[in-house]
Amino acid sequence: MPMNNKYQSGVNTSWQHVSKWYRKLVNKEGHYYHQHTIIPGVLKLLNLRPDDSLLDLACGEGILGRAISKEIYYQGFDIASSLITLAKKYDKLLNHHYQIADITNLLPLSKYNFTKGAIILALQNIENPRNVILNFQKHLVGGGQLIIIINHPYFRIPRQTSWETDPNSKMQYRRVNRYLSPLKIPINQQPSEREKSPIIWSFHYPLSSYSQFLYETGFVIEKIEEWVSDKRSEGKAGKMENRARAEFPLFMAVLARKIKHL
Repeated sequence: MPMNNKYQSGVNTSWQHVSKWYRKLVNKEGHYYHQHTIIPGVLKLLNLRPDDSLLDLACGEGILGRAISKEIYYQGFDIASSLITLAKKYDKLLNHHYQIADITNLLPLSKYNFTKGAIILALQNIENPRNVILNFQKHLVGGGQLIIIINHPYFRIPRQTSWETDPNSKMQYRRVNRYLSPLKIPINQQPSEREKSPIIWSFHYPLSSYSQFLYETGFVIEKIEEWVSDKRSEGKAGKMENRARAEFPLFMAVLARKIKHL
């Protein structure tokens, strides 16, 4: 889910300019992995109860908000105005709220006792993720839980990881060229258009950096899960591809708990 604004580098990382493409990709129900992997996994880990309240940063068009119970107080923020407009159109529950805001700055929010927080597939598109986690620190109660979903930070680094095949062992594997160094990676949203394509940005950090961001902001990691694809291949290469798909996760889920106020 998209989010963010301009940072010290001056790079505009809002997804407003690619919102039409994103809407087609995700649709109202979410894309395949939202439906089959991400939302079910998030709901299982958060274990929401009717008296919980959920702060969703980089909420996009509100896929998570529409997946939770109407009893739960929900607040979503995103800087892409067109996506917030869609979120409000799709989710009209009185207890669910959507607002435009830059989640790396102070939030226009007076509620400081959310019990749960979430940021789904967006922290990897934000140049300073620590600022986002600080907002969760400010608005979650002590003991509140935060779930972060990112593309797997080891196996899915844009331009630095790829699928390759060893013909001798008939094994498909992931090649990793770089990992520990933070990377700022431009991605052509429409590769066929080359230099005319809109640019979206990916900011790679190793897992140790995410751990440090959480530690510095008063969180402790409770659990990490790695989620693979449930798709299946057929044909001559099906066995090899299915074996590789089951071994190399697409997504990482980090569940953290706020243990202190800053």
